[in-house]
Amino acid sequence: MIVDGLALAQSLAASVFFAVGIQFLNLGLRHGDSRTGTLIDIGTTAVFYWLLSPIFLERELWSSTGFWIFVAVGLFRPVISANLALVAVRHLGPTLAATLTSTTPLFAAVLGVVLLGEILTPAIILGTAAVVLGTILPMAGGKSTRSWPLWALAFPLGAAGLRSLAHALIRMGLAFAPEPLFAGLVAYSVSFVMALALQGWRGDLGRVDWFRPGLLWFAAAGIMHGLAVWTMNAALATTPVSIVVPLVSTTPLFTLLLGLLLFRREIITWRQVTMVVIVVAGVILIAAGGQSG
Repeated sequence: MIVDGLALAQSLAASVFFAVGIQFLNLGLRHGDSRTGTLIDIGTTAVFYWLLSPIFLERELWSSTGFWIFVAVGLFRPVISANLALVAVRHLGPTLAATLTSTTPLFAAVLGVVLLGEILTPAIILGTAAVVLGTILPMAGGKSTRSWPLWALAFPLGAAGLRSLAHALIRMGLAFAPEPLFAGLVAYSVSFVMALALQGWRGDLGRVDWFRPGLLWFAAAGIMHGLAVWTMNAALATTPVSIVVPLVSTTPLFTLLLGLLLFRREIITWRQVTMVVIVVAGVILIAAGGQSG
């Protein structure tokens, strides 16, 4: 399958939007906890899509098979996958949890072949491996002493697996309802209802100061994530999961660059420089593999 430049640009644009969203989440966490941030993030994305829906959506989409596929995605992504990642950080620490959740492109490649019949070229395989390696490298080198139970590995790997499954199902659903905004609107609306129910069950909603100005950073992150998912879904509508997901997974690279250039929160190390080189090489390989596949 020949991949056009637009799909590659959309995938990388989604990565940039995700990176900006992460920086906004970091600012929001100075004023609120992660659960509140997740709720506001998901809710803002859903509202953002609903505000755009009169412009982009057609009535026939609601009766399509794609609608039910997107509903199924919303039952676990992002609310369950995000909570699994949160639990992973609690049990394993941020470094190991982030390292293991960075395996998302590997799960995506497998699911693309199994569920969608995609064909992996050697260049795509090498490029995917490079992106994963480059993402993991800056987080390597920590203490190796294990103080966590082996079953805790299920949380970050589960988060990575669910994210990959969501990407595969979104691509499948877009074959029936070819509107990237609609895919995000349905999935995030369902996920927001589930997040509200979860927070209400825990009794957390009543303890949140919703008028705290700092929480607006979470809303800003939600808008960035809305743009990210929209452009990623647009790429998935025309391009295999095995190409899109590794490109979108270059988010740590752009997070680093934004932290260095705009937010002044990063100090360059040799590991980070190596990450840039490896990830960029991986992107070039994936792009080349898409053109020759």
